[in-house]
Amino acid sequence: MVRNRQNDSGTMSALTTPESLLVQPVSSNPYLTGASLQPPPLLIEPEPVQEPRIAPELEARQALPEPPEQQLESQVTPPVPETLADTGLQATIVEQLIFKLLYFRGDVVGRDLSTALGLKFSIIEDQIEFLKRQHLVQVKRSLGMGNSGAVFALTEAGRVLTREYLESNQYSGPAPVPLYQYTTIVRRQRRQDGWLTHEALVKAYSKMVVTRHILSQIGPAVSSGNSFLIYGQPGNGKTYLAEALDGLDDSYIYIPYAIECQGMIVQVFDPIYHHPIQEEEVESALSFEPKYDKRWIKIRRPFLVTGGELSMDMLDLNYNAVSKVYDAPYQVKANNGIYLIDDFGRQRCTPAEVLNRWIVPMERRVDYLSFQTGGKMTVPFEAFLIFSTNLRPEQLGDEAFLRRIQYKMLMRSPDAKEFAEIFERFCSSRNLPKEVGLVDRFIEKRYRATKKPLRRCHPRDVLGHVIDLINFEKLDYFLSEDLLDRAFESCFLEERDE
Repeated sequence: MVRNRQNDSGTMSALTTPESLLVQPVSSNPYLTGASLQPPPLLIEPEPVQEPRIAPELEARQALPEPPEQQLESQVTPPVPETLADTGLQATIVEQLIFKLLYFRGDVVGRDLSTALGLKFSIIEDQIEFLKRQHLVQVKRSLGMGNSGAVFALTEAGRVLTREYLESNQYSGPAPVPLYQYTTIVRRQRRQDGWLTHEALVKAYSKMVVTRHILSQIGPAVSSGNSFLIYGQPGNGKTYLAEALDGLDDSYIYIPYAIECQGMIVQVFDPIYHHPIQEEEVESALSFEPKYDKRWIKIRRPFLVTGGELSMDMLDLNYNAVSKVYDAPYQVKANNGIYLIDDFGRQRCTPAEVLNRWIVPMERRVDYLSFQTGGKMTVPFEAFLIFSTNLRPEQLGDEAFLRRIQYKMLMRSPDAKEFAEIFERFCSSRNLPKEVGLVDRFIEKRYRATKKPLRRCHPRDVLGHVIDLINFEKLDYFLSEDLLDRAFESCFLEERDE
């Protein structure tokens, strides 16, 4: 590989990268063990007239055979790459990251440079030596222990070259993970059949009043990981019911900081939605053996929520024109986790547009994303989609659309017994004493007599107003019928006198 570079005098000189630095696919790659270098496609492609296809050679590179069922989720750890070939990256990608890190950080110790890249220093040592010989990188001083203890900095020629690289993109984080490695790990982190137990579900909803019937509807949907629609009248706890699943278990997964595909960088890790799990690792100045590939980060299974702000462009790659780096869409960030589309039907796009966008992903567990250049990338679709809506199902789409959502559940209004229990629990949680028989009288007076429908949110809302009244008027901390009536009237609209 021959590239033109600018030397210190400002003239261009031909620079040949040593053959040892060029990525040569080898069977020792831990992601390709037991598989040929051109594995069969992992996923069934849709009809060409419905979905764009990508080059066959890229499909072969991106896809790996389905992992055996017993390997799914069980002790899934991204293997630590020992060579440049194991990383799955071209030498030029790693080299450019070295330049950018030195450009933005200034003087950097060798081992800190490798840590920032998420790679062992032995992987980049040959490249560092090569760049030193070309007078692009210099050693400012040494702390001992060879190149790993040396302090590196760019030369003026190196800074000029780095500015050229920054025109391509400004990504300077950990080395990206090639798409085929990302696909492999995501598939293996898929939930095993039968992972959810009834006891775990009951524990997740321990702070909520739910019937056995509701649990029997939620359980199979969550266990399967297929799409789930919760619909019903507002105020009955649909969103709360879905959000409680965030605490269902404390298992973890690995996600990459970024993905590389067709020379493009796609950032995946998002500190807003991804919560890292801190681990203690034994590190010394002489040796440091990571437990897993540090281009990945260990996090809790993600739980993402979007509401009325969702638009169609948020479901595809988001290109940053300044950094020239792509940001992954929500469904990619939610892979191996849960993605709740709250208030479905109130988005800036129609329900039909959203469902049409996800018809193929929901059925085949594969999604197609578009680059600005016109290229496509195929990514796994392993997010558990939950749709929550106040609209009637027929307002969302026709039968063909709704059939794509595997599970549906009507969140009915509570009966008087459920309502009373919710009321009692909220009083207990606020340590609010009350008159004997007050709840039954309240239900009879304000609901049965007026035929007002019961809602699960009403006890919280009304009792919240009671506490506000007590605090404002400096009353005794006690729930009386008079206070409850006043709070009820301030909660709900009344017909105006004309």
